[in-house]
Amino acid sequence: MKQDILNLSNKNVGTIELDESIFGLEVRADILHRVVLWQLARRQAGTHLTKGRSDVALTPAKPFKQKGSGNARQGSRKGAQFRKGGVVFGPVVRSYEHDLTKKFRKLGLKTALSAKAQEGNLIILDEAKLSAPKTKDLQSKLNVLGLKNCLVIDGKGVDENFALASRNIEGIDILPAIGANVYDILRKDKLVLTKEAVDCLKERLTW
Repeated sequence: MKQDILNLSNKNVGTIELDESIFGLEVRADILHRVVLWQLARRQAGTHLTKGRSDVALTPAKPFKQKGSGNARQGSRKGAQFRKGGVVFGPVVRSYEHDLTKKFRKLGLKTALSAKAQEGNLIILDEAKLSAPKTKDLQSKLNVLGLKNCLVIDGKGVDENFALASRNIEGIDILPAIGANVYDILRKDKLVLTKEAVDCLKERLTW
């Protein structure tokens, strides 16, 4: 499939042939859903913790006699029914991470790229570089391109001037090709790839 190549002035400077095996797959929501869940699970800290009955600082002694008091029998004050008692089945420190095969993760990234291409929300730039880190200059170029909420993916590295200029623009994120991921692609309205990014993604996703 062919795609026009634009520059930062929104002028057509050529065309590029996009690999059908990467940008032309059937869009399956179940694949995207599984990969996004895997990403978010790895991000979750899991540092929550409550104290069980073995952790609370209370005496283990019997609060009153077994019989004769008229109260229900109790073994200690550490039970959940007492004030400051331990929590039953409360959250503990754990990892939410789970496995997902490399083959499936690659398929998820291909599906996300294909989804943007089929929606018409994929833009190919010749390069994402600026001569100076001027936010105002970059903002004017993005306005010409009609970009307000987008992810820009560059090649092996990111142009420092472009990265610095984009930091103060709300809704604009930039990543190197190695950092391309399903969650960040899907959460933005537009996906912008440089020519170098297309080559890097092809190299990364070719079996």
